[in-house]
Amino acid sequence: MMISLITVTYNSERTLRDTIQSVLNQTYSDIEYIVIDGLSKDCTVDIIREYEPLFQGRLKWKSEKDNGLYDAMNKGISMSTGDIVGIINSDDFYHRRDIISKIVETFQNKKIQAAYGDVRFVNPDNLGKTVRYYSSGSFSLRRFRYGFMPAHPTFFTYRKYFEEFGYYKTDYRIAADYELLVRFLHTHQLKTAYIPLDFMKMRTGGISTASIKSNIILNKEIVRACSENGIWTCMPLLFLKYFIKIFELFLTKE
Repeated sequence: MMISLITVTYNSERTLRDTIQSVLNQTYSDIEYIVIDGLSKDCTVDIIREYEPLFQGRLKWKSEKDNGLYDAMNKGISMSTGDIVGIINSDDFYHRRDIISKIVETFQNKKIQAAYGDVRFVNPDNLGKTVRYYSSGSFSLRRFRYGFMPAHPTFFTYRKYFEEFGYYKTDYRIAADYELLVRFLHTHQLKTAYIPLDFMKMRTGGISTASIKSNIILNKEIVRACSENGIWTCMPLLFLKYFIKIFELFLTKE
């Protein structure tokens, strides 16, 4: 079973080595790694070229202008040839060597159509310092209404479902990942498995949490995503999730 991992980059020289090295370190070897770069102006492409020989033909990449993060993700998925597809962002990294092996073991059950797990948010200046632990274990479909979803960077599914159900919607600015999960898991009812492991470390400071303005955009897009997929919600319901996030700050699982 081949796993296709996709990383989108733009001026990612500061963090990209950790990402690529964590893919190389996986004990499971049948991995196709795809890097989509948006014409970086720093040394990102040089780093990709440096690591390319180490993958022995298993790394594909391109550097060209794109129409944003989700357009780049779609390019990567379109280039993939693996059975299963997953995303690993350019400022995240697998801190375990057996994560892809665990994914493959899970999909040995032919009834499973998608899988996800947990993530560990860390201080960018101290990668050993957990500041928040996001568990997908309590997720259920009804929680979409409140703005919750499984941790998107841990989401793996068959490549064929992107062809059947569609790719990331590029007219979303922040929440196309949320919309895709709603569409795949709620609308199309994929059979999922939760893997109770923290798949990766994620540096804090993502776009969806960057400012009050970005949070407003995020929540508006969540309302839209739910509406487009037959789920009723509203802005006041979505604000409830922030109270729960406060408790996650105390759940670090060190």
